[in-house]
Amino acid sequence: MPKVRTEKKSKPRVNPIQRQGISFNTGIGQHILKNPMIVTSMVEKAALRPTDVVLEVGPGTGNMTVKLLEKVKRVVACEVDPRMVAEVHKRVQGTPMAPKLQMMVGDVLKTDLPFFDVCVANLPYQISSPFTFKLLLHRPFFRCAILMFQREFAERLVAKPGDTLYCRLSVNTQLLARVDHILKVGKNNFRPPPKVESSVVRIEPRNPPPPINFKEWDGFIKICFSRKNKTIGSSFKNKKVLELMEKNYRVARTVKNETIPSDFNVKDTLMELLENAGFSERRARMMSLEDFIELLGIFNKAGFHFL
Repeated sequence: MPKVRTEKKSKPRVNPIQRQGISFNTGIGQHILKNPMIVTSMVEKAALRPTDVVLEVGPGTGNMTVKLLEKVKRVVACEVDPRMVAEVHKRVQGTPMAPKLQMMVGDVLKTDLPFFDVCVANLPYQISSPFTFKLLLHRPFFRCAILMFQREFAERLVAKPGDTLYCRLSVNTQLLARVDHILKVGKNNFRPPPKVESSVVRIEPRNPPPPINFKEWDGFIKICFSRKNKTIGSSFKNKKVLELMEKNYRVARTVKNETIPSDFNVKDTLMELLENAGFSERRARMMSLEDFIELLGIFNKAGFHFL
């Protein structure tokens, strides 16, 4: 009888990370960027120099880290998961890249950022806002940041007056930096896939920054956008806002040893300021960055502050 040839079944390919038994913790935002073309594109958009120090946040298994190490003087990678720290070290040990890698283990929001020229990050999306402002308030200035965000968050960062997503986040970010949307990234480019689409944004700090106290600015913008579809006049008629404005006004006048008129009425004074400046009927969602800067200056000149 002729021999019957049986076809050997090929073994399914197993990702080395899976084979080592490492599971990704989506609860802390572990969605590893697996598409090498996206990784390469992000590295290219950073316009890196051989003398650069790069801060990478959330290196995961090191796909981006290796690409960065090939191009720069040093990579400081901040990772909260010790398993991923070990994985990145494993990727570069015994290679010329190993001495150029510095790992920081811990929560980047609770860590003092080191000196760096460029930041590249595939961020856990739940820390997008606090990390962005930690970055923008960091000194000395860095050259630029290439950051992966949830798509809607990225669109808020770059939104312009009149856009549906234009908000407090848009104005605060654009005060401190130039922001450009550079790349859309589908959820299937990650392992495991997140539930949302993503985008890559380029952030370039304004250097020098505008001569504005950011803490005061944020307090001011918070009031303006508390009811972004209402008029600015309506926002400043709110009882709690009026109480805050009067308290701050009285403190500022006292510090300067200035007397407060006996007939002072905070609501009437504010409404008159807004009316005379042409802002009473304006709406925050339609106001530009320059409009907000002008309005804050008018308040400050009249003795009103937001600290």
